[in-house]
Amino acid sequence: MTHDHDLVLRPTAAQISTALNPPPGRNGGDLVVETLAGLGATTVFGLPGQHALGMFDALRRSSLRYIGLRVENNAGFAADAYGRITGEAAPLLLSTGPGALTSLAALQEAAAASAPVLAISSQIPTAGLGGGRHGYLHELPDQAASFRGVVKSVHTVRSQSQIPSAIAAAWKSALTAPHGPVWVEIPQDVLLAETGLPVVTAMDATPDDLAPRPELTAVAADLLSRAARPAIIAGGGVVRADASGKLLQLAERLDAPVVTTFGGKGAFPWQHPLSMQSWLEDRYTTDLLEDADVLLVVGSGLGELSSNYHTFKPRGRVIQIEADLGKLESNHPALGIHADARLALQALLETVSPREDDQAAGRVRDLLARVAERIAAQELTLEQDVLASVRRALPAGSPSFWDMTILAYWAWSAFDARGANTMHSAQGAGGLGYGFPAALGAAAADPSRPVLAVSGDGGALYSIAELATARQYDLPVTWLIVDDGGYGILREYMTDAFGQSTATELTRPDYVALAESFGVPGTRTTPESLETDLTKALATPGPSVVVLPAVLRMFAATHLD
Repeated sequence: MTHDHDLVLRPTAAQISTALNPPPGRNGGDLVVETLAGLGATTVFGLPGQHALGMFDALRRSSLRYIGLRVENNAGFAADAYGRITGEAAPLLLSTGPGALTSLAALQEAAAASAPVLAISSQIPTAGLGGGRHGYLHELPDQAASFRGVVKSVHTVRSQSQIPSAIAAAWKSALTAPHGPVWVEIPQDVLLAETGLPVVTAMDATPDDLAPRPELTAVAADLLSRAARPAIIAGGGVVRADASGKLLQLAERLDAPVVTTFGGKGAFPWQHPLSMQSWLEDRYTTDLLEDADVLLVVGSGLGELSSNYHTFKPRGRVIQIEADLGKLESNHPALGIHADARLALQALLETVSPREDDQAAGRVRDLLARVAERIAAQELTLEQDVLASVRRALPAGSPSFWDMTILAYWAWSAFDARGANTMHSAQGAGGLGYGFPAALGAAAADPSRPVLAVSGDGGALYSIAELATARQYDLPVTWLIVDDGGYGILREYMTDAFGQSTATELTRPDYVALAESFGVPGTRTTPESLETDLTKALATPGPSVVVLPAVLRMFAATHLD
């Protein structure tokens, strides 16, 4: 009897001929790029370095498109965004030591946001591995140790024959739910040595499905079917699993109000009668969620931001669907279902009984009215007008990438993303400098539509060098820089806590002149002309910069009440 797993694909005559007579002049780096192409990669990001030159030399013999950034951390942010937009593993090619370590903050963000990034770094020569002090350039006692607490998996290669399998295993790891960054490192001599191994052809690294256990979804469906006041929290896992359509079906079948986390923006239609939008940093929303007798949490660990800074205390039964096992019941007791959001929602749709609640939409309207009343009482019309201008200027379907800045904090709660997988920010790890290089990665993924990046003047200085990247590759990214003269949110925090701020004020350049020095058009705007100027910039091919001098304020927090 022949079993499926006994079947081996037979090579064609052409494949046999190529295998027996590989082209000359190939090295270990060719095995890397051939494996990536065989896995389906089309674009790689990175920055060359001395130990990694074998990989970069091989790129010129490859069909892969290379997008080179100016700082490794920014290259990591670009790969992160490419992975979020495409759902594919985004290759990130790095050098050893300082080059590798500079990518750590970007990989932490990718891990927090479940973005599939395949980082491939060089290493010191094989003779130097093992922790000895040999004095090689960029030497670390254990380079991989710096990444184990950040990435999903680490893969160390010591010979050329290991390269295809190691990269395939890493690819599969990155794309198995929950998605995330992975790390592969290859010694310099392995990359540089000539290889006689056959050209790598198609590789099978199909990720494993993470299906829910049926006995758990049966219990969850029964609880939801019999609930008097169900509610749903939709997190980033819904977006990553491309499950927003199934979420909508389930919410309507249950007549259950839905709020999206900041990482789950766009997972549920903003204007839907059951949409509580994203006002998680609001006590009225917290109260409604606490009042639910059955609360379905999909694709969220209910961390600090998603739980109104851990003030959320559910009184009803919680059902948590989460692909990241470590997040399951990490903050609240629940019926924990370890599963991909799409597969779990499908299972619930097949088993849940429809229910009707003619009060649900009314509760949502009342909630949003109370939120609007609370915000209106704080005289924050400038902030609301600026955010509304951005929304009107940004074409529907165009993605936006937001740095850690006051306008982004507003957007988390108040911005209509108009579709799943269109609004992204660095709120996972909370590092500065994400917005602009991430937007470049998204534009590389789909240059047919304009992309918006939003930064403060402090965060902008983290990635100003990437204006050269934007110009070099003519990427259609418009960068909105809100210039308030410093780290605005830290200024607010310190003033509230200590009566004055320290180390928050910044000397900064003329961003318009600086952009123009890179050959990138720049515009200085005002709140009144922002919509017009931003609309024009987004409609103009290639990169552009719009600078808005303005001091914005945050709405009052409710978790301190």
